[in-house]
Amino acid sequence: MRLFRRRRDRQTRRAARPVEDVDLDSLLALVADSLGYACAFSADGGTLTLTSDEHPAGHTVRLAGLRAEARRRSREDWPVLVSGHLSHVLATAGEPFDACDLDQVRPLLRTRLQPADDAETGVVGRHLSADLVEVLTVGYGEAARPVCPEEVGCWPIAAAQALEEAVGNAARDGRLSVEAIDLGGATALRLSGATGGAAAHLRRLGDYLRVPADGVLVALPSRSAMVVHPVEGIEVVRAIERLRLFAQRECDLEAGGLSPQVYWWHGGRLTLIRADLVSQDGQVRLVVAPPRAFARVLAALAARPEGGPGG
Repeated sequence: MRLFRRRRDRQTRRAARPVEDVDLDSLLALVADSLGYACAFSADGGTLTLTSDEHPAGHTVRLAGLRAEARRRSREDWPVLVSGHLSHVLATAGEPFDACDLDQVRPLLRTRLQPADDAETGVVGRHLSADLVEVLTVGYGEAARPVCPEEVGCWPIAAAQALEEAVGNAARDGRLSVEAIDLGGATALRLSGATGGAAAHLRRLGDYLRVPADGVLVALPSRSAMVVHPVEGIEVVRAIERLRLFAQRECDLEAGGLSPQVYWWHGGRLTLIRADLVSQDGQVRLVVAPPRAFARVLAALAARPEGGPGG
């Protein structure tokens, strides 16, 4: 009898669920009830079904990603996390895909550039520069929406890999058109496309032009276009001014413009070249504060004979 009891105790201990999962389930039930839904958990705790009089068929909620995200958060954050996730599931219930199923959504992944100050919380992304964020999206065209961490947490790949695949998808949507433009004393190339993923082609600039060793200047006034100027001679100083004024005009003209700033693309990285329009004594002038690495490039260009390109 004692042997049987010990074996039963061992079996019970093996079957016991982590206390964090039990507590999270209790919170899920409470939040579901507050939203007007009854809930039922699967036997393995992997999914939750929400039902109501209006939706008797129910909505299935995959919980692997939510549980993973909860483990990364303090318990004080759980109520907001759970409430936000269930509300998100209900809001996206009509989508023609299951964002938690990577096989379904892999071809639909893209990235969307947006100012860091406008970046929403609860999305998956990474900084492309100090002031621009690449956000992972899923969906079709303009209807694409940001992917939330709880959805990525259900996938067998990490968020970083998903972002790389999304960039690859955007780059394969089609080549950008290339047009030479005159910015009033500085020539540049405008690369534009029908989709909002022009910045994804930054990593493939070599497919469109010869990228010099010192990189290129880049303006990103909108999500569908970018303007580049090679860093090859001291005339790049004038190009910064012209690009900055051009990007400002483009942003002012277009609703939802991306950035009025100028950037340096070099070594696979995008760096902000801070250039501010300052009003002083009734005049507006441009004050440029280049990052240290770019200032060294400018000094080297100035030291070359006639500011020409190096060998």
